[in-house]
Parts: sequence; structure tokens; C-alpha cells
Amino acid sequence: MSTNIDPQLNAHGGAVAAEVAIAQGTDHSTDHGHDELGSLRFGFWIFLLSESIIFISFFVSYTIYKTSTVDWLPAGVSGLDTAAPAVNTVVLISSSFVIYVAERFLHDNKLWGFRLFWLLTMAMGVYFLYGQAVEWSELEFGFTDGTFGGIFYLLTGFHGLHVLTGVLLQTLMLGKSFVPGNYETGEFGVEATSLFWHFVDVIWVILFALLYLWQ
Repeated sequence: MSTNIDPQLNAHGGAVAAEVAIAQGTDHSTDHGHDELGSLRFGFWIFLLSESIIFISFFVSYTIYKTSTVDWLPAGVSGLDTAAPAVNTVVLISSSFVIYVAERFLHDNKLWGFRLFWLLTMAMGVYFLYGQAVEWSELEFGFTDGTFGGIFYLLTGFHGLHVLTGVLLQTLMLGKSFVPGNYETGEFGVEATSLFWHFVDVIWVILFALLYLWQ
């Protein structure tokens, strides 16, 4: 006994099966993308946590040395000037608000606004580094001048390295904004760079309080 199957029905059934397979494959791809993005976010937060532990250890060491060392400041040094560092602090803190505005523009698919405020954030970071370099050049003590001298250059230098890293990452993200459709599938690079920048700003606020305000 033979069974006759309408060729059109068979073709239609094959098309439906193909559509289902594509849909399932797309779903799996999307799920895989979400899993990968979640792993990236988790790894980045672990990275920030490890960086926080390093800086916290520096803060604790600074506090212990400052409270236990008799001649804390190098000979001939009465204290640090706070005027210029205060300006740098305001600039760096303000850059956190500027980079947030840049993120919002990107989220709204307004690349012109993203590039403008992102570039402004980079300029503020460069200004901070320039201000720190000027301060170093005018200091009356060096890295080898007592415990304070060593710790001061270590803390500000290590933080400055992070600021430089942030500016370089921002440069990379700005360059990617000129690649057509690059940010249509996600903004994790911008998100991670922005979080790193906020982290750098918070660390500096603590450093400013320890080094310049607590004298």
C-alpha cells in the first residue's frame, strides 16, 4: 500500500522545520551571548575587587607608617601644597559626570554626543596627569627622602598609572565608535571603561584625603 504525499505540503513542512531550527539556533546564540556578557561582567568586577584590595593595603600601610613614624615628613618639608591638587581633584571628579553623560548619549544612539563628551573626559584625564607631573617637578623631596617620600610617590604614581590606563582605554573606545555598527550589538567596552574610570576617581578622593588633607 503506497502513501501519496503532496509535494507542496512536504515543501511547506520542510520550510517550517527549517524556520524552527533557525529560531532555535538564534535563541541558543542569544543565550550564549548573554552568558558570555555575564562572564565578562563578572570577571571585570573581580578585577576591580582585586585592584581595590591592592589600594586598600596601601591605605592601611600609609596609615600605620604615618601614625608610628616620629619624623614623618622629609627634612625641610613642612607639608604639601593643597591648592593645585584640589583643582586636579575637582577636574577628575567632574570627569565622572562627563563620562556618564557620554554613556547616555551612546545608549540613545547619538554618537556625536558620545564622542564629544567622551573626548572631554579624556581631556580632563590628561589635564589631571599634567597637573600631577607639574606637582612632582615642584616638590622639595624625592622618592628616597624618607618613608613619606617613598610612599607618596608610590601611591600617586600607581594611581597615575591607572589614570593613564583609563585614558588609553577611552581612546580605544572612541576609535571603535567610528567603526560602522560597532556599538549596535552591545556597549560592554564602554561600560567597563566607564566603571574603571569611576573606580579611579574614588581611589583619588581617598588618596587626596590621606595625603593632602590629613597632614
